[in-house]
Amino acid sequence: MAVVMRMTRTGAKKAPSYRVVVADQRRARDGKFIEIIGTYEPLKAENQVNLDTEKAKAWLKNGAIPSDTVRDLLVKCGVLEKKN
Repeated sequence: MAVVMRMTRTGAKKAPSYRVVVADQRRARDGKFIEIIGTYEPLKAENQVNLDTEKAKAWLKNGAIPSDTVRDLLVKCGVLEKKN
């Protein structure tokens, strides 16, 4: 079972917000997940990303693979270092 960190869409039409979740890779995008580790609201100017960095670090240590978008958010929050 591959565990991934990815985003699920919530919010209204034309007003997206996302949850950063840890889920089984085989599940649907908005399907069942293991744990919510944060939120991302792209339309808000201040504090777009609310992320529990301790949970994120723990899941990365246990082998969870972040998606490209979640990897960018983790770099923005200082959990990961930027890749060249």
